[in-house]
Amino acid sequence: MKRRIGMLLGLAALAMLPISAAAQGGDVLIKNATVMTASRGTLENTDILIRGGKISRIGKNLPAGSARVIDATGKYVTPGIIDAHSHTMMSAVNEGTLSVTSMTRIRDVLNPTDVAIYRGLAGGVTAALLLHGSANSIGGQSSTVKLKYGRPVEDFLVAGAPEGIKFAMGENPKRSNFVIPGQQPRYPRTRMGVLEVIRDAFVRARDYKRSWDDFRAGKTRVPPRRDMELEPIVEILEGKRLVHAHGYRSDEQLNLLRLAEEFGFKIGTLQHGLEAFKFAPEIAKHGAGVSIFIDSWSYKLEGYDATPYNAYMLWKAGVNVSINSDSNERMRRLNLDAAKTMKYGGVPEQDALKMITLNPAIQLGIGSRTGSIDQNKDADIVIWSDHPFSPYAHAEITMIDGEVFFDRKADIERRGLLAKEREELEKLDLNKAPGSGGAAPRIPAERIRGDLGHSEDSDHDDQR
Repeated sequence: MKRRIGMLLGLAALAMLPISAAAQGGDVLIKNATVMTASRGTLENTDILIRGGKISRIGKNLPAGSARVIDATGKYVTPGIIDAHSHTMMSAVNEGTLSVTSMTRIRDVLNPTDVAIYRGLAGGVTAALLLHGSANSIGGQSSTVKLKYGRPVEDFLVAGAPEGIKFAMGENPKRSNFVIPGQQPRYPRTRMGVLEVIRDAFVRARDYKRSWDDFRAGKTRVPPRRDMELEPIVEILEGKRLVHAHGYRSDEQLNLLRLAEEFGFKIGTLQHGLEAFKFAPEIAKHGAGVSIFIDSWSYKLEGYDATPYNAYMLWKAGVNVSINSDSNERMRRLNLDAAKTMKYGGVPEQDALKMITLNPAIQLGIGSRTGSIDQNKDADIVIWSDHPFSPYAHAEITMIDGEVFFDRKADIERRGLLAKEREELEKLDLNKAPGSGGAAPRIPAERIRGDLGHSEDSDHDDQR
């Protein structure tokens, strides 16, 4: 029996190997594609030569040499999609006990085996910003990753990407829309209280920074006690950490911009921003980006005053706008969300594509290395069966740093192994009901702790 189970586990492991493990290494030449660069228009019948994980050359009739050739005749090639607000591969989302949890790190709870990563790759997603939830006025430190499914977690983290942190305003941090059983009400309980908590944290961080500056300048002899809560906030003041701020209402997000200007830093992105169109000129003047849903709304009171024309109005005002998922399900359809901006307002095709590629890359501080198909950039590339804005299109190949991490054809071929595994397991009857001598099903640990709320993919209040 143990031997048979071991054999089946081996089959399962083989079936779930990332495509990259079997992919040929070395140079790759993608030939005869319609290349949507996201930066320099669309190039017909064009080749892309990939060397050392980078885009080496772009042009027509490029010599293959020793490169492996992928014939993309009749297909479309785009940069990899970048999701600027995700909770994928996180085994915990919120540390909700305090209103300021800047000392916590998403890096510590990453799960590289989450199958949602693979499903994201199947939707053409190559990178994501993984954010703490929105239970806190100032939440935890974020992680910028490339979705290298099947690799150690260290390989996911984008080296050199600017550090980030999650802020939140409105219903979630003031905790007025739900009560946690057994937990006393937590300050703050109003919108003005949320802003006060944020301002107080920056006052304390400014004083903390001054004490260290005095010590380093020799004005004091005893070093200050290290404060893990305030150090990330000091990094914001020093321009070393980007703020990604959850919020819905225009008044509260405008107040956050004013607070940032009061303390001399810029907001990286306003997340969700369903009412951002109401103060688009102020956002553009401040220099913040906005990362939005295109047409997801009405799931709570704050989300009612929304319009699918939001992206168009922000784009017209000169704001860097991206479209995010905040959901393992929506992540796989961001190409279609981008297409909707052409319907609602008439955003030009390339600018619509930018909203899921180059714009989020710029918002995350990695626009110089990914987000568009340009020479010397990372080879984060998707080959589509049809125009990526078509509902009939699907990603055929998804590459990260020149390696294939999703291949639709290979995926279909592997399904036979999975079917065989299931058949063998059913014969063993390992999953007997408890009343028949079997064990009770395992309850996922995150459900016991309540980290993911009712459903991660339903974007419970602590996330949205």
